[in-house]
Amino acid sequence: MKKFFKILLYIIGSAAIVVTAYLIYFNSAYPKVNPPSNEKVEVTPARLERGEYLAKHVTVCLDCHSTRDWSKLDGPVVQNTWGKGGDEFNEPNAGVPGKLFAKNITPAGIGNWTDGELIRAITCGVNKDNVALFPLMPYMHYNNLSKEDLYSIAAYIRSLPAIQNTIHERSLDFPLNLIVKTMPIKSYTPASEPNRNNSVEYGKYLVNAAACFDCHTQMVKGQPIIEKSFAGGFPFQISSGTVRSANITPDPVSGIGNWTNEQFVARFKSMDPDSNQIPSVGAKDFNSVMPWTLYGGMKREDLRAIYDYLRTISPVKNVVVKFTPNP
Repeated sequence: MKKFFKILLYIIGSAAIVVTAYLIYFNSAYPKVNPPSNEKVEVTPARLERGEYLAKHVTVCLDCHSTRDWSKLDGPVVQNTWGKGGDEFNEPNAGVPGKLFAKNITPAGIGNWTDGELIRAITCGVNKDNVALFPLMPYMHYNNLSKEDLYSIAAYIRSLPAIQNTIHERSLDFPLNLIVKTMPIKSYTPASEPNRNNSVEYGKYLVNAAACFDCHTQMVKGQPIIEKSFAGGFPFQISSGTVRSANITPDPVSGIGNWTNEQFVARFKSMDPDSNQIPSVGAKDFNSVMPWTLYGGMKREDLRAIYDYLRTISPVKNVVVKFTPNP
């Protein structure tokens, strides 16, 4: 019997050594990304203007990284909180197994980052300390931004007023805390400058930049259901119940197949970010996580291009129940 226990202890000890050795290797080998570049982004008035437009109204970086006022319809961003971070994303409100906290991207948070480190974080998903970012930060989409748009966003973020704000550390459930290390992209592969004279091509570029796919596609265990791409139904838990993303495929029954281009544009423009007429909502009322007040600032020609591209994707019949209130 003693010999049996000795053998058992030996097996357990050997297994522990193997597991420990593998974890040491794994943590040293991943994430597998190139080191940050030495590039320096030249700040110009044109880049600051383009960067503000993208960060506020297309890539909407300043949606997740600012404070939103959920006492009003669609949660408009609270002024003077641009980039301060701190919002929590978890299983109910974002489908994340664990807790994530939006980082402070003002100079108070990333002031000691080089431009290369900032660009690598945006496009490859690894921060200054080589820690893998969870892809709720849609770096997989930003990896295909044009270099000029990427530089413009970086330049604008650098110009934000510094806001001191201590951010909690994330906590991801096992095994996601290990899997996340394998997700970053090795290097940035910039898209060529989009042809704005080709409405469908430019619309496709904008849809990628806005990461529309992520919120408008249902997932199972973190994996998108490809046959339901853009068909909506992704659930978000809010204080009053469950709200679901819309079907934006050209299905005429459950999607936007019967919408005209002007109706599509008007839906966005109905939530003008400069309007002071955004209605308040009660704690038990419908609300939306879609940042309409930011997207409402998108240029009409850009919204038209997005519509033109969405009309080319496969229609998917998927009737979405927009809102289910809590009992």
